[in-house]
Amino acid sequence: MIVSVIIPCWNAAHWLRETLGSVAAQEGVEVEVIVVDDGSSDGSAELVAREFPWVRLIQADHGGPSRARNLGTQLARGAFIQYLDADDLLADGKLQAQLRALDETNADVAYGAWRELEAQPDGGDQPGRLVARHIDGDPQIALFTDFWCPPATYLFRRRIVDRVGAWDETLPVIQDARFVLDCALHGGRFVYCPELMAYYRVHTTGSVSTRDPAAFARDCFTNARGVAARWAAQGDLTPARRRALLRVYGQVARSSFVNQPGLFESAWRALEELQPGYVPDHPWHLGLVSRLVGYPRAEAIAAGYRQAKQMLRRSAWHAS
Repeated sequence: MIVSVIIPCWNAAHWLRETLGSVAAQEGVEVEVIVVDDGSSDGSAELVAREFPWVRLIQADHGGPSRARNLGTQLARGAFIQYLDADDLLADGKLQAQLRALDETNADVAYGAWRELEAQPDGGDQPGRLVARHIDGDPQIALFTDFWCPPATYLFRRRIVDRVGAWDETLPVIQDARFVLDCALHGGRFVYCPELMAYYRVHTTGSVSTRDPAAFARDCFTNARGVAARWAAQGDLTPARRRALLRVYGQVARSSFVNQPGLFESAWRALEELQPGYVPDHPWHLGLVSRLVGYPRAEAIAAGYRQAKQMLRRSAWHAS
C-alpha cells in the first residue's frame, strides 16, 4: 500500500529539509512524496529539485494551500493520503502506526497527538506542550465547533478523500478544519492513535486565524451557513446541532459587532432564524441586558462599556 504525502509549499525553504527528512525517516511504509510549490520566491522549489530528487515537484502560480493540496491529490497514486504542511514534521513511526489502526478498524481517518515546536529568537525552536485531543460524541458537531488538529496528525484513506472531492479553496483561513469536517459530513469514521503523531510549529507571528481575526470570522460564518444548509437538507438538524450553530453564529456576532457591522447583521439574522428573540447564554450580563433591550442594543452597550474602560485606563496611564 502506497501512502501519498502531499506537501503544499510557499516560501518554506527554511524548514523543508527537516520536513522532508521526517518523511524519509518513516519505516516500513512505501511512500510517494509530492511537493506542490505554490509560487515560492525563496528558492524552495530549487532546494527540493537539488537535494531531494526522489520527491515529485510540482510548480504552480500562487493560489493558496488548498489549491496546492488539490493539485497534489489529483496526481497522488496512494491508497492513503498524508497532508503535511511544509514547516511541520511527522513523528517517527507515524505512518506505520496509523496504517495499522486504519487496517484494524476499517476507519477512514486516523488522528492522534502532536507536540508544539516553539520558535526561538535565534531562529531555532524548542519542544513545547503535548496536545492530545479526542473527538467526543457527534464528530460533525465536534469538528464544526472546537475540535482541531494540524493536518500532519491525520492520515486519510483515499476513498474518503475522493468522497469529499476537494479542499474548499473559498475558505482561506479554516480550510484545514473544513476538510476534516467534510470527511465527517460524508460519513467518514475516525480512529484515535494514542502515540505522538506529529510536530506542529508555533510561529512568533501567530496562526492565520490570530493574524487576521476579521477573515477568520468571515470564514466561520460562511462555513456555518454551508453546514446549516446541509444539515437542514438532510433532515439532520438535531437539537444538539442547532445549539452548535447558535454557538458559532454567536461567536461570529460578538467578534464582528464593532469592526464588521455587515457580518454582524448577517450573523444576528442567522441567530434569529434558529432562535427568534435570540438571547446569548454567556456572558451572563450580556444575556441579562439582551432580555431587557434586545441583543443588538445589548452588544452596543457592551461595546460602549469596553471603550469607556479603555479610555479610563489610558487616562490613568498618562496621569501616572
